[in-house]
Amino acid sequence: MVANSAVTFSDVAISYGKHEVLSEINLEVLPGEYLGLIGVNGAGKTTLIKSLLDFTQLKAGSISIFGRSNTIAESREQLAFLPEKFVPPYYLSGADYLEYMSELYGKSHEPEKVKQMLAVLDLDISALGKSVRELSKGMSQKLGLAACLMSDRDLFILDEPMSGLDPKARAYLKQYLLDLKKQNKTLFFSTHMLADVETLCDKVAILHEGLIKFTGSPTECSEKYGTDNFEQAYLRCVSD
Repeated sequence: MVANSAVTFSDVAISYGKHEVLSEINLEVLPGEYLGLIGVNGAGKTTLIKSLLDFTQLKAGSISIFGRSNTIAESREQLAFLPEKFVPPYYLSGADYLEYMSELYGKSHEPEKVKQMLAVLDLDISALGKSVRELSKGMSQKLGLAACLMSDRDLFILDEPMSGLDPKARAYLKQYLLDLKKQNKTLFFSTHMLADVETLCDKVAILHEGLIKFTGSPTECSEKYGTDNFEQAYLRCVSD
């Protein structure tokens, strides 16, 4: 593993009771790299992300963030996280939520920057005046993404970030993430959408039955499994 990795999983294992959910996980994300974590439902993607955030105790191994143990709270100051099942506090308005998150991230609240980010995510400005309980799943997701992306952190951890987004918003978000990459930001995200991985990622990690079955670029995955179609390569990988 490289000393200046953004994220490093070293021989990580996690168990729930007697059931081992993840085994011998070795994975590295370099600064400025985009890595997509894919796998079937129940493969352990969310558990892996939770372990990175120190929400889940390890049975074995270690995890580091920019060279520091993830168990040290300060190591997580450089990242922003959006969970898979994101639900903003129901008692806040959209504007209140974004202002609150800016304060938590230690950033000044800039209304003009908020407008620009909402435009990127195709979220109408009127959502700011509504209680979050009035927002649809997709609108809530956009609000969470806006707060996360405006944090200006070096590392973004996103669990199923496209969940609930309409096709237009997905296209806008992907373009924004591609532009953000030019600023040497690092992205570690889980998804079921293989096309998004092909568009965005330098590297893909295929998690299956608690093990990392493949790590490399989508092109390398296709070459390894003897096809020019990444979807078919993925299917062959999880069928081995």
